[in-house]
Amino acid sequence: MSSEDCIRNFSSNLFWDADLSALSLDESPGYVIQRVLEHGQMSDWQLINKYYGLDKIVEECKQLRTLDPVCLAFITTISHTDEKDYRCYHFRQSFPTLWNS
Repeated sequence: MSSEDCIRNFSSNLFWDADLSALSLDESPGYVIQRVLEHGQMSDWQLINKYYGLDKIVEECKQLRTLDPVCLAFITTISHTDEKDYRCYHFRQSFPTLWNS
C-alpha cells in the first residue's frame, strides 16, 4: 500500500487541519501516528499498522513528547513494553498538577 492510498483511506476528520497533498507518511511518521492514536478510528489504526508495522509505531511513540494516557496504555499493552520507556511518560511526570500533589 502506498502512502497516498493510505492517506486517502483515513477518516475524513483525522487531518481536518492539514493539507493532505503535502502530508507524507514517510516524512512525518510521528505526527501521523500520534494523530491516529489520539483521534482515529480502528480502521485508521489498522491502516498505520499495515503501513508502518508495530515495531516502527512503538519506536515513534517512544519519542513523542506528549501522548494521551489512554493511548499510551493502549500502545504499551499491545506491544508488551514498559511505559517508562516512553518520553511522554517522563515528560508528564516532570510537570505534576498542583491539585493532585
